[in-house]
Amino acid sequence: MKSFLFAAAVAAMATGAHAASETYVLDASHSQIVFNYNHLGYSTTYGMFSGFEGEIQFDQDNPAASSVTVSMPAKSMLTGWEERFAHFMSGDFFGADENELITFASTAIEVTGDNTAKITGDLTMNGVTKPVVLDAKLNQAGEHPMAKQPWAGFDATATVKRSDFDMGMFAPYVSDEVQIMISVEAMKDQKSGS
Repeated sequence: MKSFLFAAAVAAMATGAHAASETYVLDASHSQIVFNYNHLGYSTTYGMFSGFEGEIQFDQDNPAASSVTVSMPAKSMLTGWEERFAHFMSGDFFGADENELITFASTAIEVTGDNTAKITGDLTMNGVTKPVVLDAKLNQAGEHPMAKQPWAGFDATATVKRSDFDMGMFAPYVSDEVQIMISVEAMKDQKSGS
């Protein structure tokens, strides 16, 4: 769940020429990953990650050369139910004591429209790394009205199979497929000088 995502969409906003890539960092206070799965056909169960870190290296001249990395502690998951959280962190699922971080690192970006892109990357959970494709969309880019610096916002979606990451317990009664919805904001890194 690394979201995920954004570099490609940033790419779609390119309007001027730049000599090198620029660094954008995620605004942790306005970035969320929400996931859901079907529970026995009776309900849809939701969980969430927020406050995670990530960075976009955006190459405006060559968007396909851009990249995105995201990481978050597995134990930062919000489930709304203590017992569910404890089970998710156990060896039956995330194995969070041994595999503390969930990470995503892009490996390819394909710009598909004026404000859309497919971002392929390696998602690592429970000590297992598998490729995932994010369908990303640029929501808006420009100067933030309060921060007065370059800002961009993106949404993305993906579907992953729990069993691909050795977390398939209770499938197929509890759905193997998990739907992921990502919404993030990113700001141009002022410290890097880029």
